[in-house]
Order: sequence, then structure tokens, then C-alpha cells
Amino acid sequence: MSRLRRNFAKLNSLFRNNRVEEELAREVTSHLTLLSDDFERRGMSPEEAQLAAKRAYGGVEQAKQAHRDERSLLWIEHAIQDLRYALRMLGRSPGFAAVAILTLALGIGANSAIFSVINAVLLRALPGEDSQRLVVLSWNSHQEPKLNGHSKYGDCDDDNHTRDCAFSVPFYKALRSHTTTFSGLAAFAGPFEVGFSGNGAANIARGEYVSGDYFSTVGVKTVEGRPLSPADDAPSASPAIVLDYGYWQRAFGADPSAVGRTIRLNNVDVAIVGVAERSFTSLTPGKSQDFFMPLSLAMRVQGEQWRTQDRLSDPASWWVVLVGRLKPGVSLEQAQAETTTLFHIEVLHSAKPIFSAGDTPSLRLLPAREALNGASSEIAPMLELIMAAVGFILLIACANVAGLILARSANRQKELAMRQALGAGRARIVRQLLTEGLVLAITGGGLGILVAVWGVHALTSLISSGLNSPFPFVIALDWRVLAFTSCAALATGVVCGLVPSFLSVRADLTPSIRETAPSTSGGASQGGWRFRSGDALVVAQVALSVVVLVGAGLLVRTLHKLQTLDPGFDTQNVLLFGINPSLAGYKDRQTVDLYRQLQERFEAVPGVMSASYSEDALLSGSWSASDVHLDGAPPKTNANTATLRVGPDFFRTMQIPIIAGRLFTPADFASAEATNGVIKAAKQVVASDSPKAANPTGEPQTAPEPILINQAFARKYFPNQNSIGLHVGNRQGDEPSTGPQPGYLIVGIVGNTKYSRLRREIMPTMFLPLVGNSAHFELRTSGDPVALVKQVRAIVAQADNNLPLFDVRTQSQQIEQALYQERLMSRLSSFFAFLALILACIGLYGLLSYEVARRTREMGIRMALGAQRGALMRLVVRRGLLLAMAGAVIGTGAALAVTRLMSAILYDVRPYDPATLAGVCILLVMVALVACLVPARRAMSIDPMVALRNE
Repeated sequence: MSRLRRNFAKLNSLFRNNRVEEELAREVTSHLTLLSDDFERRGMSPEEAQLAAKRAYGGVEQAKQAHRDERSLLWIEHAIQDLRYALRMLGRSPGFAAVAILTLALGIGANSAIFSVINAVLLRALPGEDSQRLVVLSWNSHQEPKLNGHSKYGDCDDDNHTRDCAFSVPFYKALRSHTTTFSGLAAFAGPFEVGFSGNGAANIARGEYVSGDYFSTVGVKTVEGRPLSPADDAPSASPAIVLDYGYWQRAFGADPSAVGRTIRLNNVDVAIVGVAERSFTSLTPGKSQDFFMPLSLAMRVQGEQWRTQDRLSDPASWWVVLVGRLKPGVSLEQAQAETTTLFHIEVLHSAKPIFSAGDTPSLRLLPAREALNGASSEIAPMLELIMAAVGFILLIACANVAGLILARSANRQKELAMRQALGAGRARIVRQLLTEGLVLAITGGGLGILVAVWGVHALTSLISSGLNSPFPFVIALDWRVLAFTSCAALATGVVCGLVPSFLSVRADLTPSIRETAPSTSGGASQGGWRFRSGDALVVAQVALSVVVLVGAGLLVRTLHKLQTLDPGFDTQNVLLFGINPSLAGYKDRQTVDLYRQLQERFEAVPGVMSASYSEDALLSGSWSASDVHLDGAPPKTNANTATLRVGPDFFRTMQIPIIAGRLFTPADFASAEATNGVIKAAKQVVASDSPKAANPTGEPQTAPEPILINQAFARKYFPNQNSIGLHVGNRQGDEPSTGPQPGYLIVGIVGNTKYSRLRREIMPTMFLPLVGNSAHFELRTSGDPVALVKQVRAIVAQADNNLPLFDVRTQSQQIEQALYQERLMSRLSSFFAFLALILACIGLYGLLSYEVARRTREMGIRMALGAQRGALMRLVVRRGLLLAMAGAVIGTGAALAVTRLMSAILYDVRPYDPATLAGVCILLVMVALVACLVPARRAMSIDPMVALRNE
């Protein structure tokens, strides 16, 4: 207890230091007075008694210090002293302190912000309760299955095409009925665009089909109402949906009364029964939807086409993803064995096997986090590249601060030597320098947190600004990366604080404290500049900045190549928008009439030069493909080709040149409509297992459908011959005939155009007449196409007020949207490359500035002996350029190794592009020259007399 009281008294003395000093002074004075009085009683004079008392008492200041040590917590007092001294020393060098702190802040803040984005996109756990027990079923085989339909919606994208996550609804129901290893099994697919009305003006919304046990299996709750249940998924159940939380806020203003309201999906009345919890955006990262609807609604909502395909009961229609929750105590291997057995029974031993034994189909269960990569697989390369660049920034920042502190410490050798000569111990000096380094690191780290917070908001805004929908990932500042980068900053402060102290305590004190000591002590040899650790740090900074600059240069060149690429058609002054009449209940014949009516009205609008439509807009990212059988090819040997259905005047509107033959005529569209009707009727008969499938109408087979092909198709499949008038057959396979299959007749050849993406090579493409289906209209205008949007909406509303427009944009805007990732990568990498360059040049500038300050006496002597000012300027500039060039050479070699990893994201640019490497080196030398000029001019302005007098 007494020891605790003593420690408390010592701690208390820290907060009343002045009073303690006054008490100490009075106590010492009292002791001296008593001794003096004693000596006076012995017969001494007052003056002699005072001198004798001081000799008897000993050193007054030593006694006071001993008393202070006894009555205080010495280490805390020393720490406070060191802190105060560190702040005073940094205050005397505000430029150095500001540069060091800002450098660390930028390095910490940038890394924290970027890693927070990566954490949200790539590392964050799946939403839902106990998500580590969720597994997703996937399959692969040596051959493609015999399917009537196969659709994927980006949930399990695999660049190597080694797995597929699409299954049939009948298989899902069979597995759910027989499983003993899953506590829950759910199916989902989508999202799908549907007409959404009953909440203001009709619009397009995106709904995901889910089984009734989806919410319970995934572990998702609702904030309003209730989730969907298996009872909602029964065919006889009242239609119900659950809103996504974000859509509930956007479309309904977060109104709780939205639950219970009836709205319309296409032509189906449905009730809103709940709102999903806020944290659940989607099970698949990067995907989002506006609401969830039961699988049982699919046929009613999607209309005639889905009823023909019979997606809910056809075992050969694969389109849903299956996710299961393992029972407690059940291993992944046990569930794998059970599901594999049921899968083989379904696909190998059913009435209509989908695989043969030789196809060796296999099923695999994967953790949901691994299987459902979604949009994160597309964003991952970009984020990893940016993270590498920002990691280099952190290294440059730490090296920069280290170089500045080391250079500054060399200028303090005289001060440190004097402190040692006056009795300061080695540990005391180490603590003092360490405190200064920590003050810089902590201040830079604190400011870095503010930069990180700002950076997260800035990155979120930057990423979202190029998207048509809200960014599907929730980004928040991650404390783990803040801890890591802060520790890196602290380590920099510790190391840079210790190194100069160790150098100083090993130095010879005598030359360091002489008035005539050369400023270059320990820094330069007699013949010139000596390579030191500070130089190595500057070279490392320059080398790292070269790597970042080269990477940014390659990305900028890639973006420029794509922006200036000729897609094969004129992209200027074209307005695009989509219409889907089937969502409003239109049949094929009605859709054809509607499109022709709208086309005529659009062409009558002043400023519209021509109008047309197509199944997909060019460069929208969407595309279709089909297998065809070339006449003369071996049986069942099919060729894959891209297909695009287009309306009248499409090629004239898009200004795609005709190379040979002719364009589509009204008779071609009538023929295509007749063929389409016969084929649909045949499919309906086959779906009903009718024996009349071979010719269900009893009428003669229709004529081949007229098509146009592009030059790539003609060159690949009909080399050295005229393809006009040639016939192309339908795909040949093992499945029974589905009615008349007349094939296609080539009537013309058009120029090559980019179809889905600018990056994708031009594919052999067939253009077919569009009859029915949804369409994207293209309007070529003489002026700004955006100015016509209001008139276009009015024309569509006059035709049918229940027809919402979607994807309204110009062709130029669509291309900009398609280049969103490239543009974002280019901007971010350029920013970080500029930051790396500035930091490296700051390091070079700081090193040269301190070198000039340290060599002031030497330069004064040189000038006194006749050296020209220009020679001194060349001396400093030459040193800086040598360091910059050394870093450029090392950095170029490193860049050649690193940029090989960027090959997949470059376009028409080699990783070792000579123009980019040369441009980066020239830019670096120019900026380094600017960084060298300021200290060089300072060297020129040295007055020899003043320099020698100061020394």
C-alpha cells in the first residue's frame, strides 16, 4: 500500500511541477541556512559560513536532480521532455515536417481507401445467417448436355469454363424431396426485367425468381412484413413478392404501408408481402434486384415464350442455381456423395437421359462464397491492379520519409555530438530521436485516417458515377488495413529514428564539435559525393514510381485505343432506347405492327434522318449465338455464329456498308414471320408429345429464311467463292425433329462491325429479320439526339401508355458505359502514378536540399577559389539526374517484369510497349530536373564570405 501511495505521489507531482520546484528550492535553502548557522556558531564570518555550508552540502543542482528523480516517475517526465523537444525541433523545420506528415497521410489514406473497396468486393462474407454452411451445386462434363434450354445469369462465371451452376427445376424438386444432408435447399435465377405498374407511372423493374424456401435457407429476414414461404410457391397460391430494401426506399419512399399493396408485374396482379433486410443486397456479389418473386409465377409473368419452353417442368431446361444449407454435423463430403448419386440418376438413368455415360458428368459442391463470384470476377483484376499501385505508393511514402529523416539527421551530427559531450547517454539520445520519428508517424497516421475516410467516399462516388444503377457493393472503411498501414508508418518512424542515433553515437566527437568541422562530415568524400543510404532510398522511390507510371501509361493507351477504334459503323448522333411489348401482353403479330407504326412516326420527327430497331443494341454487351450446319459439311458438324435480328433500314440507320447482294425487303420480313409462326407451332406440338411433330400444320415446308452475313462469316466459311445465294442449314443434333427446319438463304454481305463489346474480336455474324420479341430502337439524327428524348417518349405513350422505355441513351454514351472499367482504371492509375512521381521527386528534392545545406562551407571554398556558379549548379543537377536515371533504369527492368501480368487487361498494346517506356523515362527525367533546379539555384546563391564565417 505504501508503494502504491508513493507511485501516486510521484504521478501527482507531474501535474504540479511548479509547486514542487518551489518546495524543493525552499527545502534546499533551509538546509543551507541550517549549515551556515552552525558554521557561524563555530566562529566563522557569515561569508565564510555560507561558503563552508555550500562545500559541506555538495552540488546544489545535483542534489535537486537527485531529489527530483526520487520524487517523480522519471520515465514519464523524460517522455514529456522528449515530446516537447521533438515538437520544438519539428517546428523549426516546418517544411520538412509538413512534407513528411503529408507523405505518410497520403500513403496510409490511399491504401486504406482502396483496400476497403477490395474488402467490399472480394473479401466480405456472404450475407445471411451462418453463411459458411451454405453450398452451391455445380457440374461439368466432357460433352455438352442435350438440353432444350440452358440459361445462366452471371452467378458462377468461370473464366476457364470448368463448371456450370445451372440446373432444372424438376431436379431441384427431386433433390429437395430425397436429401438427408441439407436442412434447407433453395433455387433462384435472374434477375429478369418485367413491367412494374401500380406505383405511379409504369416502369421496368428487375425481379429475381426464388423458391419458397429461399429466405429460410439463406437466412434472410425482413424489416417489414414477412418473407416468402413454400406456400407462396405453390401453383394455386396468391401471387406475392418481397421488395428489396433499396428498391423499397427508391420507389416507395420507405413507406411501411407498401406492404400489403397490390401492384402489377406485366399483366399479373401481385401483393407485396414484405421488405428484405437492409444488409441483404443479393446472394451473388455484385448483383442486385428490385424484388423477389416465387418460381411459380414464372409462367404467368414471363408470358407465351416461357409457357412454350415449359421451364418449370422440363428436365432439359436448365436455368436455376441451387443453394443448400448443410445440416449441423454433416460434412461437405457426405453431402457431395448424396447429391452426386441423385444427379447421376437424373441425368443418366431417366426416361430421357441428358448425358451419356461417355460424357462422364460430375457434380461438385462448393462453398457459396467460392462458387458465387458474380460481378466480382470482372472487377477483381482492376482492383488488384490498383491495389498493387497503391501498395507501391505506400512503399514510396515510407522510403520518402525515411530519406528525409536520414538526410536531416546528417545535418544534426554536430548537435548530437555536443549533447554527448555534455553527458547525454546513448539511450537518452536514442529516445529523443525515436520520439521525433514517432511524432511524425502518429501525426501522419492520424491525418491518414481522415484521408482514408474521404477516399472511401470519393472512390464510391467515382465508381458509381459511371453506372446506370446503384453500386451493388457496400463500401465501408476497414479497420484492419488502417491498423496495417498505421503500423507501417510507425515502423518507418521507429527505424528512421534509430538509425541516425546509432550513427551519431559511433562517431568521433572531436571533429564533430569543432567550429571548423566540415559540413560534409560523414557525407561526402574529398573527391565528390559518396553514395549513402539516402541515395538508395531515392533510387528505390524513383524505381517504384517508374513501375506505377508504366502501368498507368499502358492503361491510358489501352483506353485511347478503344476510344478511337472504328467499330464498323457511325456512332455519332444515334439515340438508343428499348421497348418490350411482351411485358404489356402483345403477341407477335401485334408487336410487328407496333414496331412498324413507331418506326414511321419516329422518321416523321424533324431532325430524325432514319429509324430502325434490332433485338440487341450494338456494343451493349449483349449478344446471341447459334449453331448452323454448312451445306457439304459432315453430318452433325455444326459451326457457331453470332446472330442478330434487325428491323427494316437497320444498316442504313447504323451506316453499315453493303458489300455484295442486297439488303432486307418487306417480303423478307413477311417470309421470316411465316417461318417463325410455323416453328413456334411445331415446338408447341412437340411440347405436348403429339405424333404430328414432323409437319403439324399439314402445309408444305416454308422457304429458307433470308439472312445477311458479315465479311468475317464469308471469309471463314466460304473462302474464295461467292456466297450470295448459298444455303445454310439449321443445327444438326441427336434430338428428334421439331417441325419444319428450312434453314437460311444468304441474300447479302455487309461490312464487319463490333457486336457486343469493343474488346471482342469481330465474329462471323448472321443478320436475320426481326419479327416479334423485344427490341432496341436506333434513331439517327441530324443534331443532338438527347434533345429528341421528350418527343420519343410522347410518341411511345401515344401508341400505348403501358409501354415503358428503358436503356435510353445515345450510342456514344453506350460506348462510354462499355468502357467504364477501362476509364476508371485509367483515371485511378494515372492519379496514383502522378502521386508516386510527386513523392519520388519530393524525396529527390529533399535529399539534394540537405546535401547543399551540409556542403555550404565546401561550396563557399570552391567559389572563393574561383569556381563558377554555373559549375556548382551543374554539380547539384548532375547528382540529382544520376540518381533519377539510376532509378529509371532499375524501374524499367522491374516494369518489364510486372507489366506482363497486365496482358489480360490491355488491348492492342504490348506490356513492353517502347513508346510508353520511353515516354515515362522522359517524363521522369524532366520532373527530376525541375526537382533539382531549386537546390541547385540555392547552391548558386551561396555567398562565400557568409558561408566561411558561419562555419
